Amino acid sequence: MRFVLIADTFPPLRTSGAVQLRDLSREFVRRGHELTVLLPSASIKQPWVEEDFEGVQVVRLKAPRTKDINYVQRTLNEFMMPYSMLRNLRKSPVYATRWDGVIWYSPSIFHGPLVKALKRQSRCKAYLIIRDIFPEWAVDMGLMSRGLPYHFFNAVAQYQYSIADVIGVQTRGNLTYFDEWSKKPGRKLEVLQNWLGPAASKRCSIRIDQTTLAGRKIFVYAGNMGVAQGMDIIIDLAEKLQDRTDIGFLFVGRGSAVELLKSRSAHLSNVLFHDEIDPDEIPDLYAQCHVGIVALDSRHKSHNIPGKFLTYMQSGLPVIANVNRGNDLAGIIRSHSVGVVCESNSIQELVSLAIELDKNVSNSQTIHSNCERVFADSFAAKLAVEKITQAIK
Repeated sequence: MRFVLIADTFPPLRTSGAVQLRDLSREFVRRGHELTVLLPSASIKQPWVEEDFEGVQVVRLKAPRTKDINYVQRTLNEFMMPYSMLRNLRKSPVYATRWDGVIWYSPSIFHGPLVKALKRQSRCKAYLIIRDIFPEWAVDMGLMSRGLPYHFFNAVAQYQYSIADVIGVQTRGNLTYFDEWSKKPGRKLEVLQNWLGPAASKRCSIRIDQTTLAGRKIFVYAGNMGVAQGMDIIIDLAEKLQDRTDIGFLFVGRGSAVELLKSRSAHLSNVLFHDEIDPDEIPDLYAQCHVGIVALDSRHKSHNIPGKFLTYMQSGLPVIANVNRGNDLAGIIRSHSVGVVCESNSIQELVSLAIELDKNVSNSQTIHSNCERVFADSFAAKLAVEKITQAIK
């Protein structure tokens, strides 16, 4: 089948979304499908640029800048983005293609007009992969009130939902948000788990045995460190365990909270920060570690299974998680015995769980096998491609 995938992140970016879409694209090609990825780009001078990415046709379309600018300008530019992309797509030979299905990835919530145009042109179905429910999560976090900006963003989000024939959400707990949407004829709502492709084998530039954490059991966090993650309690955990000279904490990545977290932990000898690394180095990094850290701000009300959880599972790395109460991730961790999870946001409970997990990791290989089994059964990229193609046939 011939599919078009619309997104705003893809390699060479190193975000979790870019890695996911890279692996999804590879799997579409591996299974014999033709895939074109449409991406906005503020850096190109011409209307469009075509690239080949491992058999995937990647078309970058000139669009307004949406990164590293002020909030108001970003909103205006994101609103204009799909119209700019469509205008420049029409100037390319790709526009003549007829698709068997349109797939798009949210965030961003603004791709609706482009999706609608391509869906109408090809008379095909459209599948929305939604990874976070914006602006609802921003309200939950206290980043936005239910004022005028909320109603604007909600209207944009509702418009994109109205275009979809199928919506795939991350977890079962998010299905209820789309109850009303799913009642209209011809619509399908399903759980589309996050996914990863086969692990890479690139040597990691971080060699823990050459750092101040050498010889310790390593609790590792690799990924974005921002408001949504609620990382303060993890620094609190490291502080509570600073007398445990056999345990160390490694934080790898970037984000709006990194400098504050570094400042808070400057006096701790069991904490080390490192800049973001190539995603293909992650498996070798985890081979040097013992426990993966998952953190989600306790104010979240929606359900989220971060991409880093998948990378931990793929590497056989049990997790310690601090998440919002009722998150579906907690049930997965407990039911499959792949780590420990705290839903109370209590540092005392988190310390107890960390000590308990440390003992389990030392005394049992079963937990590592459980992790690898969970990944293979639920989070392999081939499962996502099978589900998407089946839904939009």
